[in-house]
Amino acid sequence: MTTPLKTIKVLIVDDNPLVLDLVARGMNPLCQVTTAADGADALLKVIDNPPDLIISDYKMPGLDGRQLYEKLRGRPQTRHIPFIFVASRGDIEGKLRPLVDGVEDFVPKPFFLQDLVRLAKKVVDRLHLEKLQERASRPGVIQGRLEEMGITDLMQSLEMGQKSCRLTLRRGGEQCELYFAAGQCKHAVLGSLEGDAAVYQVLTWTEGEFEIDFNSASDRVTTTHSTTGLLMEAMRLLDEANSNKVES
Repeated sequence: MTTPLKTIKVLIVDDNPLVLDLVARGMNPLCQVTTAADGADALLKVIDNPPDLIISDYKMPGLDGRQLYEKLRGRPQTRHIPFIFVASRGDIEGKLRPLVDGVEDFVPKPFFLQDLVRLAKKVVDRLHLEKLQERASRPGVIQGRLEEMGITDLMQSLEMGQKSCRLTLRRGGEQCELYFAAGQCKHAVLGSLEGDAAVYQVLTWTEGEFEIDFNSASDRVTTTHSTTGLLMEAMRLLDEANSNKVES
């Protein structure tokens, strides 16, 4: 799986130096990482150099995660920054769950690093797409390379953002078109292949170009799974194919 270029800045906040280092190492391949040892340190760093995403522990001495969130929400320059909170299940339900504006998700303690990184990567991918859209040469059209952002990441980002659009993928002389409605891949065509088969085939591409056109739509429905379902089935088929290769 490809990872996006490091255009997204993420601030990680935790008063436990071991956890802080662990999460920073996990996120480093995906983004530009900055760390802060507590809420007060984070506040100063955000004001000096606003990140695109904050991953913050809740319980910290002095300024805790929720207070950091509220202070940043009170400033027009920083109120848009999304948060991922790490906290105990009790604190999530009792103290943090009511926070909905700009909170991407909650990660309950204890957590597996790969689970946190997987969740954060979806947000990083979505933010990366939004930055591409801001730089688009044509209104409503995003272009890029699959080496920069893979097809799985693109599809997950479109599903997470509930986007409606046409995703065009090109490799050499081949072209695949996938149409999304509210984040769900409804129609796909690749040469003579349509629907699920076209999706499964194009998901093997690791290089090429992509274009997302938010002005294009299709009424056709040729797929039989949700976007997540298509990705999961493609992974199962790939694992099955690899297993058969090993056996033979």
